[in-house]
Amino acid sequence: MSATNEFIVGRKVPFGQKLAFGIGMFANQMFPAILGIFMVVLVQDLGFPGWMWSLIYFFPRIFDSITDPIMGFISDNTKSKWGRRRQYVLIGGIIMGIAYIFMWQLYKDNSLEYNFWYFFLWSIIFYLGLTFFSVPYVAMGYEMSDDFHERTNIMAVAQWIGQWAWVIAPWFWIIMYDPDWFPSADVAVRELAIWVAIPCALAAIVPAIFIKSKSTLQEDYEPLNAANIGGSLMKILKSFKEAFKIPEFRKICGATFLIFNAFNTVAALTFFVIVYKLFNGDAEATGIWVALFGCLGALGTTFIVIPIVAWMSKKMGKKKAFMLAQAISVIGYIMLYFLFVPGKPWLYIIGLPFFSFGIGSLFTIMMSMTADVIDIDELNSGKRREGIFGAIYWWMVKVGFALAGALSGAIIAFVGFNPELMTTEQQGAVDGLHAFFCFFPMVGTLVAMWIMRNYDVTEERANEIRAALEARKN
Repeated sequence: MSATNEFIVGRKVPFGQKLAFGIGMFANQMFPAILGIFMVVLVQDLGFPGWMWSLIYFFPRIFDSITDPIMGFISDNTKSKWGRRRQYVLIGGIIMGIAYIFMWQLYKDNSLEYNFWYFFLWSIIFYLGLTFFSVPYVAMGYEMSDDFHERTNIMAVAQWIGQWAWVIAPWFWIIMYDPDWFPSADVAVRELAIWVAIPCALAAIVPAIFIKSKSTLQEDYEPLNAANIGGSLMKILKSFKEAFKIPEFRKICGATFLIFNAFNTVAALTFFVIVYKLFNGDAEATGIWVALFGCLGALGTTFIVIPIVAWMSKKMGKKKAFMLAQAISVIGYIMLYFLFVPGKPWLYIIGLPFFSFGIGSLFTIMMSMTADVIDIDELNSGKRREGIFGAIYWWMVKVGFALAGALSGAIIAFVGFNPELMTTEQQGAVDGLHAFFCFFPMVGTLVAMWIMRNYDVTEERANEIRAALEARKN
């Protein structure tokens, strides 16, 4: 396989290219952000039991995690006049938009079993589109620069734009449950899915249209014909093994898995914790407080966390910036345990800036670190495999996300929480949800920090690797 980088290699990337990449990140974030909110409707309004919740979270994402590495291999080895990535990003964006609309056309009049299987099957199609889009899209970002700090800047711009999805998404709580907007939440999601899917699909295809690439028709890539599919699958497994032989990549994957998925395990419980801990189970009385939790956290990430983390990364290095940001988030988790006071919802705002440093800094740093690790792989193997490494990295995220969804359902069952009861009738269950909400992601963060304690790809080492690669090419 040729080691040619088909995008922009150099110290600085034009801002327009960063912007195009970042708009794709908005779609990459908005779809799951709204999905997490709409999912509550399945339990709260359509009567899905906890085991159905777990299955719907788990199996489509496991399917997604299986198709990701295959897509990574295909993307890395595509010979096309459009390059390796753009056509897949375009197709994936279209599939996601169409499937997202159809998967939410659920009606209370249908049987529970019908709604379950209808949603389940359309989820599979949606996640297939997500694979087509996300794997080559992420690889685009890894390829855009070979500079240690410019890589962080690219990811910071993308994450800054992507965070607006999390600023916007929480307000859907208000719209869905406001009778002035919709008579019921299930009616709301049927219509809102259309208004989400169309602009997000358009944002998803922006990188395919505007990020520059060159023809790969003459590149020496692995063949992708049907006769070689068995061999290709073996090469995928071999690529997995080679990637995980790099200890720095194992640490990045492990730490991301723990932080992101411990957070997502309890993120699905946010609605229940705020409504039942602070407002005694009265969803209408919560007003804007559920929306504010997500919105203010995302705004803190956008205007505080990402700029500070990008600055810290340049001043002290990526590893130290990661450690400091996660340590701040641990303080935030502890604060939220004490600041969730019934009748005083405004108190939680004090802890949000600290809380936001954990998940808010994660991908800015980790995706930049992954680009550095891809250079190590090229030095070892002579191949540029952004697609495979991106697929493996997001495979860890998605498998964990599937487990997180199943765990959130298990936590609901474990504490004995029933959304049909008021807090006074299940105080112990509500307190249990609150404790999981604060301390489960804190434990995941502390273990991730321990894993990353001896990560050693410094700026000096990264520059040495780049120099060795340039010398080889010359």
